[in-house]
Amino acid sequence: MANLNILPPEKCTWDGVALGEVMIRFDPVDVPFERARTCRIWHGGGEVNVAEGLAYCFGLRTTVLTALVDDGFGRNISNQFREAGVDTSHILWFSTSGKGKYATDKKGTLMNGINATFRGKGVIPSKTEYYRAHTPVREVGAGDYELDTLFGREGVRWAHTGGIYTLLSPRTAETAIEYLKKAGQHGTLRSTDLNYRANVEPNKDRARSINRQIVPHVEFLVGNQSDFDDALGYTADVAKNADMEEWLAAYVGLLRKVAKDFPKLKLIGTQLRGALSADRIDWGAVLYDVAEDKLYQATVRRNVEISDRTGGGDSFASGVIAAILKGKGLDEAVEWGAAHGILVQETPGDTTMVTQAMVEAEVARAKKGGGVVALR
Repeated sequence: MANLNILPPEKCTWDGVALGEVMIRFDPVDVPFERARTCRIWHGGGEVNVAEGLAYCFGLRTTVLTALVDDGFGRNISNQFREAGVDTSHILWFSTSGKGKYATDKKGTLMNGINATFRGKGVIPSKTEYYRAHTPVREVGAGDYELDTLFGREGVRWAHTGGIYTLLSPRTAETAIEYLKKAGQHGTLRSTDLNYRANVEPNKDRARSINRQIVPHVEFLVGNQSDFDDALGYTADVAKNADMEEWLAAYVGLLRKVAKDFPKLKLIGTQLRGALSADRIDWGAVLYDVAEDKLYQATVRRNVEISDRTGGGDSFASGVIAAILKGKGLDEAVEWGAAHGILVQETPGDTTMVTQAMVEAEVARAKKGGGVVALR
C-alpha cells in the first residue's frame, strides 16, 4: 500500500482544508429554469464540497479558503457552511463600502457566484448556467490567505483543490500552486480533482498547461477518462463500445503513463458514471495504488435512480480521503468513495446530506446486492 505519512490529528487543528470557489445555487427542482417561479437555495463548489463532505458526513475538522462579497448571498453561503460543520474563519470578506483592501461596491462590480441548475428528468438532460466572471475569489492571491499560519502554526492533515478553481483566472492558478507547495513543506497530504469544465476554460491547451503545473505537487489525483484527456492530454486506447473489463484495462495503462510522468503521485482515483437517463445511472469507482501498481474497484451499482447528479465526484473524493484519514485500507476507501458519491446524488443539492453510518450501510448493502428497507 502507498506510504502516505499522514500527520497525526493531535498535532493539527484541521483534518482537511479546501481552496476554491463557492457559488450560491438556485434549484427549480422539476421545472426548467426558464419557466420556474420558485427555487430552493443551495450552495456548492467543486473544491469546497470536499471539505463539507469531510465535515458533515465524516465528522472531521475542516476549513475553507475562499472569498465572498459580504452581502445576503455571501452570508447565506457562510451560514450553510456553518450548518454543515465547516469552519468559516479563513473566508476573505469583501465589503460593499468601496473602501479598504477587500472591498467592492453595491452595484455588483464584484459579486458572489451564482448558478442555476435544473436537474433534468428522463431524456431531458440536466442544465447548469453560471454567473462567475466577477467573483472575488479570482482577485486574491496566496499571500492573502496566511498559508504559513494555516499549515505551520495551525496544522492541516490534508489539503485539497481542483481544476475548476485553478482555471478561473491566472491568479487562481498561481495561488493553487503556492498553496500546494506550502502544504507540502509542512508535511500535509495534497490532492486535486482535474474536474474539467469547458464552460470555465474552453481552451484545452491552457487547461493542460496549468494542470501540468499543479499535478507535480499532489499525492492524490482525481479524474475520469475524459478529464485526463481534456485537462492533461492523456488518452486511453479503447473502443467506445468496450465493456467494463476492456475499459478498466485501458484506464490502468493510462494511469501508469500519468504516474510515470508525475512521480510524486501515490494514488489516482475516479468515479465511474454511466448515464442511462437524467435520473438513472450505473455507478462505480476505482482507486489506483501507484507503488503497488494495483487497481482497487468498488462494487458497481446498476440502473440506480438518482435525484440530483451534482456533487457525486466531489463526494467520491471526500469519501476516499475520509477513509484514509480514519486509517482504512484502500480497498475500503474506494468503497466509501463510491457509496458516498451515490448517496449524495440521491439527495438534492451539491453537498452531502448523509452520515458516515449511511455510507457504511450502503457499502454493506451494495456488496450483498440487497434491497433498501425502511428505517422505523
